[in-house]
Amino acid sequence: MPEKRLKNLAYLLLMISLVAVFVLAYGTIKPRAQTAEPNLVTAIETVAKQAIPAVVHVEVTERQEINNPLIPFENEPFFKYFFGIPNMPQKLKREVFGLGSGVILDASGHILTNYHVVGGATKIRVVLADGREFSGKSVKVVGTDSKTDLAVIQIIGDGSFPYLPLGNSDQVKVGQWVVAIGQPRGLSESVTQGIISAKHRTGLSEPSSYQDFLQTDAAINPGNSGGPLMNLNGEVIGINSAIISKSGGFEGLGFAIPSNIAAHVSRQLIKHGKVIRGWLGLTLQKITPELAKSFNLKSYKGSLVSDVFKDGPADHAGLKRGDVITEFQGNPVDNPSILRNDVSLTAPGTQVKLTIVRDGAKRDISIKIGNLETQQAAIQDTLKQEFGLTVRPMTSEETNSYGLNSEVGVAVVDVSGGSPFGKAGFQKDDIILQIDKNAVDGAAGLLTILRSSRGRNINVLAVDHNSARSTLVQVHLR
Repeated sequence: MPEKRLKNLAYLLLMISLVAVFVLAYGTIKPRAQTAEPNLVTAIETVAKQAIPAVVHVEVTERQEINNPLIPFENEPFFKYFFGIPNMPQKLKREVFGLGSGVILDASGHILTNYHVVGGATKIRVVLADGREFSGKSVKVVGTDSKTDLAVIQIIGDGSFPYLPLGNSDQVKVGQWVVAIGQPRGLSESVTQGIISAKHRTGLSEPSSYQDFLQTDAAINPGNSGGPLMNLNGEVIGINSAIISKSGGFEGLGFAIPSNIAAHVSRQLIKHGKVIRGWLGLTLQKITPELAKSFNLKSYKGSLVSDVFKDGPADHAGLKRGDVITEFQGNPVDNPSILRNDVSLTAPGTQVKLTIVRDGAKRDISIKIGNLETQQAAIQDTLKQEFGLTVRPMTSEETNSYGLNSEVGVAVVDVSGGSPFGKAGFQKDDIILQIDKNAVDGAAGLLTILRSSRGRNINVLAVDHNSARSTLVQVHLR
């Protein structure tokens, strides 16, 4: 009997111990923090109320000079008989009016908008939601960047201005609810809602631009450009920039520049008046099934190195043609656009790590980011020495004057008479748009194409600056 009691007592003590351990453990376990979810019934209303005061209406006037469309007929007898004008003007001037939106970034009145809204504008008028208007000397263009289609202007007035915070676009998820605010068709303070349809969209504008769009089905129409795309926490996650539409209006395909790109560019424009970009000194190519098979690659993801600029950062680091870059600073590189954007947003002088695949083996390479702006001089010198050609970026005036849809291409600054382009008849201010179906992506892109085309005839799509006509010109490269 005593032995049985002892067993019962031991069992009881064991149970008490287990209960005590459970209680103590449970008492020390903190309940998991609950993320506050926005109330979908009132979320859009709340975002709109907070954001509208910091979203502005932008009106612009641009003076354009266009080629006289009657010039080709000035020597026609029929034309002379009815419209005889002794001194036919070569150029005509016109004023173009445009509408857009913008978002105030800080209390000092810096406004982020699209380059295509204010680039080339001769007059800018900004209207706030509270009715205040700014124009003339009260509006200053701080800086523009056509490559990202972003610009910063500043309104100057008494007191501070309402502004909106920029969120982290890297945290945006497909399917997330978003709100677009702007002035579609001039209808002020319009609010629309939708979701993020996709991320990392490219190929929507000229190849020379830095593209990484957020796609949304929130209604975006002409006039929304430059306005904010917001999450339900009231943060700007994108700047509305483009639509795809056959009708010219909303069809559910809207695109916004991610806020992380917008934040970097706006800081650069406010600080320097321009964007200082990083540069690797190489030309990248998307991996196709054919290229993957040719290089014995197991995946289509990554960026294939198709050319390396002599004495550039990549050359000094030992990168070679045929290398496949798969990671940048530990982050996967799915395609050339992602890598190009990441490099451009990295400060020159920064030491970074690339992961590459060479001959089927992975390896890490340390490389020092160069300055794209300072490298342009070296690229121009190489173009002049090897091909007798000096070029510059096209201006917005040239784009408008020649009726081009983008800024792809370069303008000729100087051409040697004995060079291949000189023999083909190229002159100063002629425009080079394309070579053998390859769009010319600035001086660096032109140099890459020409180097790969040595010893054969190339077909150059160009615009004659005298006649403003586009034509194909055959050039024989030595």
